[in-house]
Amino acid sequence: MAVATETRKRGKAKEPAVDRDMLFQAYKTMLLIRRFEEKAGQLYGMGLIGGFCHLYIGQEAVVVGMRMAVEDGDQIITSYRDHGHMLACGMEARGVMAELTGRAGGYSHGKGGSMHMFSREKNFFGGHGIVGAQVSLGTGLAFSNKYRGNDRVSLTFFGEGASNQGQVYESFNLAALMKLPVVYVIENNKYGMGTSVERASASHDLSKNGAPWGITGKQVDGMDVLAVKAGAEEAVAACRAGNGPYLLEVKTYRYRGHSMSDPAKYRTREEVQMMRTQHDCIESARHKLEALGMEEKAFKAVDDEIKAIVQDAADFAQSSPEPEPAELYTDVIREG
Repeated sequence: MAVATETRKRGKAKEPAVDRDMLFQAYKTMLLIRRFEEKAGQLYGMGLIGGFCHLYIGQEAVVVGMRMAVEDGDQIITSYRDHGHMLACGMEARGVMAELTGRAGGYSHGKGGSMHMFSREKNFFGGHGIVGAQVSLGTGLAFSNKYRGNDRVSLTFFGEGASNQGQVYESFNLAALMKLPVVYVIENNKYGMGTSVERASASHDLSKNGAPWGITGKQVDGMDVLAVKAGAEEAVAACRAGNGPYLLEVKTYRYRGHSMSDPAKYRTREEVQMMRTQHDCIESARHKLEALGMEEKAFKAVDDEIKAIVQDAADFAQSSPEPEPAELYTDVIREG
């Protein structure tokens, strides 16, 4: 009784203050990713993007929240659902869209397409089409950081569908053995290709997948950019202090199919609509900003700005020339 009385006296614990400018920047980046991906979907439907194209619509808070917790020089590596990661790293929408359309103005000179872009300048190491392959590479980046003693951290993203790959567990073992500064980020969007994670994984708490190696794990609400940022800051700080690796299961949701060729008939429209209306990460950030006094004209201005950036990227991509045939022979071998 005394405890209850004391609790009433103190009242509820106050939530940490939110930096409005920081949240607005996160909102702006998430909106850029959303509008960019919507435009990419349109261009794919018009036949201007070939091959595979995996959209990030619905998952924007994951990479934006993670990116807010790192510093310049830290590395990011991910799978084939990668356009959002590129934009969050600061890569130009023009270059990303040009690469999607196979043009010379793209980040990989039109040779990588949707799944294989790269920017050494922005410390973005791909875009990888082989399921789970980037996990070993991200672990290698962390090994390089430790070897050089440079205090950098590798953010290594992969999906719940890749989480049971053998190379993932081999990477966990090496990272734990050597205390490597790598944050493994499982973007659990509930469906690997067309199969629910409940049907594909005996582990129903993927944040514990590193437990046999003593890797600290945590679940995070991936539809809340501030929750992702908070989890990321904890994980990155642990790695920078020499206590890595760290595993984050970020629970999110993709609104579109696995790729543009997937009609996503394995889930109901009601399920998707419920996530859109009740858990959308961009709308959630907007509501928080409105509560902090952000006015409608600010949202209108940023929406107009984003639409202009995306349209400019689409125009640039369509007007940029295709690569010269000689480009086939570049970037193949690097002489030592």
